[in-house]
Amino acid sequence: MMLIPTHHFRDIERKPEYLQPEKCVPPPYPGPVGTMWFIRDGCGIACAIVTWFLVLYAEFVVLFVMLIPSRDYVYSIINGIVFNLLAFLALASHCRAMLTDPGAVPKGNATKEFIESLQLKPGQVVYKCPKCCSIKPDRAHHCSVCKRCIRKMDHHCPWVNNCVGENNQKYFVLFTMYIALISLHALIMVGFHFLHCFEEDWTKCSSFSPPTTVILLILLCFEGLLFLIFTSVMFGTQVHSICTDETGIERLKRKNQPRERTGSWQSVKETFGGDFSLNWFNPFSRPCQPEIPSDKDMVRQVTSLSDTETMEDPSEETKDEDSVEVIDE
Repeated sequence: MMLIPTHHFRDIERKPEYLQPEKCVPPPYPGPVGTMWFIRDGCGIACAIVTWFLVLYAEFVVLFVMLIPSRDYVYSIINGIVFNLLAFLALASHCRAMLTDPGAVPKGNATKEFIESLQLKPGQVVYKCPKCCSIKPDRAHHCSVCKRCIRKMDHHCPWVNNCVGENNQKYFVLFTMYIALISLHALIMVGFHFLHCFEEDWTKCSSFSPPTTVILLILLCFEGLLFLIFTSVMFGTQVHSICTDETGIERLKRKNQPRERTGSWQSVKETFGGDFSLNWFNPFSRPCQPEIPSDKDMVRQVTSLSDTETMEDPSEETKDEDSVEVIDE
């Protein structure tokens, strides 16, 4: 804990009415498990469409410029199967990352009835997000694009039009991994194709004209190199976050006193769904489903009631700037 000015809590302590619970609409009845999640954000939708277009462009060039015109049928079949499998897994991971609830906190649960039902005792504190009117559990952050508080939010990614959080981080990691792999595979095939065309007649190494073939290959090379670098960095960053049990937001707002973390291997198993198996690489298998936070998970304990006037909660800097605290007796 860190010492802060005494007046930090003076205006709000023991005044639960500042929550304005009458403005909070009770959360809707929870939908069935597996209900589709989709963010209606124009920029995110456009980025997701561009992502699919770039993968399909690479598919077109690989098949119709390099593999189908090739006279080496074994080479074409093997590389065609590998590339199409990786592309399918990449797009499947993208869909799962985009259409999976990342761990949204129930919206509008900061009602008067809910606050009273918590029966807060001296020294207990709860945090409320004024933007979505919800009581925030530990490690939850508000996303201005999704307009929800997300549990273990790492960041909002426009390329998947969704937040990367507790429930879909596995799919995002697989998406970056498979995109990096197909980018590397495409670059290797482009290199071999250029060598082949330099040795042979350019008119025989592609069903397109030589200038068109060169342009298509150069564009694919540029795309593959760009996304190989970008997704490899993102993949490494995500794996590091999982192993250290520290999200991107928590890393940016880290305090001098690090919080208690889950073991690295345990964190990896929770993210990818149990002990190591092929399901880790399967975008259709679910990660370990976290327990839904109970009411007591919404309440945090401080050392003593008197301490709340002069000390700050350890996770204060990991919350959004608009988050506020409630101290009740």
